[in-house]
Amino acid sequence: MKPDIILADVLAKKHTFTLPLNYQHPIAEQIQIFARELCSLENKDKKLPYLVFFQGGPGFAAMRPASNSGWIRRALKEYRVLLLDQRGTGLSTPINHLSLKHLDPVAQADYLSHFRADNIVRDAEAIRAQLCPADKWAILGQSFGGFCVLHYLSAAPQGISEAYITGGIPSLTRSADDVYLATYQRVLAKNKQFFQRFHDAQHLATRLAKHLCEHEVYLATGEQLTVEMLQLLGINIGMEQGPESVYYLLEQALIDTASGVEVNPLFLNHFGQLLDYNTNPIFAMLHEAIYCQHSASQWAAHRVRKNFPAFNYQVGKALLFTGEMIYPWMFDQFSHLMPLKAAAEILAHKADWPALYNLEQLAKNRVPVAAAIYSEDMFVEMQYSLETAQQVGRLKYWLTSEYEHNGIRMDGERILDKLISLNRGQSLR
Repeated sequence: MKPDIILADVLAKKHTFTLPLNYQHPIAEQIQIFARELCSLENKDKKLPYLVFFQGGPGFAAMRPASNSGWIRRALKEYRVLLLDQRGTGLSTPINHLSLKHLDPVAQADYLSHFRADNIVRDAEAIRAQLCPADKWAILGQSFGGFCVLHYLSAAPQGISEAYITGGIPSLTRSADDVYLATYQRVLAKNKQFFQRFHDAQHLATRLAKHLCEHEVYLATGEQLTVEMLQLLGINIGMEQGPESVYYLLEQALIDTASGVEVNPLFLNHFGQLLDYNTNPIFAMLHEAIYCQHSASQWAAHRVRKNFPAFNYQVGKALLFTGEMIYPWMFDQFSHLMPLKAAAEILAHKADWPALYNLEQLAKNRVPVAAAIYSEDMFVEMQYSLETAQQVGRLKYWLTSEYEHNGIRMDGERILDKLISLNRGQSLR
C-alpha cells in the first residue's frame, strides 16, 4: 500500500477493513473500520511490532497527527502505531443523526447497542488477524480507551504483548450511580478551584446565566442557549488548559451595545467549539452504557444529580458547572440529538447489556500492564482506579498529581516513556 501522507519524518498509511456490525451474525450487515498506520521514516523497512491506540470517548475518532511529537514520537522509536477510528467514529462508518435517519427508534437503539468496548475489541482482533496474524501487538488506551484495554485483557489477552492505560482505569463492578456519586464530588472540587483561581469568573458566569434566564439567546447553530447548556462548559475545567479556555470565553460573553447588553456573537460561535454533543452523538447516546453490565443506567447522572442541589442554578445564586454527565434534556436542546431522543430513552432503559470484564481472567492476567493514574482527575475516580489495580494481575501504576485527565495530550512523550519503563521493570525517571 502506498503512503498517503508524509509528516516531518513519519510515514502514514491508510487501512480500511470490512467487518461485521454484529459478530453473532458475521455474514449479515457489514461496516467499515478505518485505521491509520504510522512509522518513522528511519524504521520504514524494519519489521516492528504494532502499538494500537484506543481513543477516549466513547464516540471520538483517533487523533489526526500533524507532526512527529508527543506520545507518538516516543512510540515510533520501537513500534508501528495504529490509530484506530473506533466503529461509528471518524472514517469508520460514522454515526450521526443523518446516518441513522432511515431507522426507527427501536432499530436505532439496536444498531447502537453494538458500539461499546466489546465490539471495538472484536474489531481490533479482526484487524490483527489481517495485519499481523502471527504476532501479538501492544495496546494503549486513553480515558475510555482504558475501558477497551481492560476488556481486551478480559476477552482476548492472547493477542496482546503489553498494555498501557492513561487516565482510564474503570471500576470493574461498580454501577453508573456509584461512578457519578464520586465524580460529582470531583466536579464540585474543580469548580471551587476554578472560581478561586479566576476571581471574577463567578461574576461573569452568574451575570451571563441571569441574562439567559431573562432573554432568548440563540447559538450560531440555531439552538436556544440555556443555563443548562452553559453549565456543560464544565467538562473543560477538568482538562489541561481547559479552565483558561472557559474563562477567556466568559470574559467575552456579554457586550454593551446601543440597544443594551447583548451576548457577543463571538461567544455564540465559540461556545459550540468547546462542546461535542452535536458532532459526536455516540458520546451522548452510549456514555452511561459504558458502565452497564446486566443493568440499565436509567439516566444515572440525571438521577444522582438530585443529591447535589448546588448544581441547580437559580437567579441570585452562584452558578456551578457540570462535568462529563449526560442528561435527558440534552435530547430536547441539541439539534442533532433531537432526532435520536427516542432511541436514547430505549438505551437508557436497556438492562441486558453483557458483562464487559472477566474478573477471573483479569486476576490471573499475565500481560504486562502499566497505567498512569491522575490523582486530581475529574473524570475518573482515583479510589476506583486503585481498587481495580488490585484486581488485575501484573498491573503496575504510576500515581501522580502532575496532570489532568488529558495529560497524554499535553506531555505524552514523557508519560508514555515512564509507562514503558514501568512495564519493563526499569526505574521511573
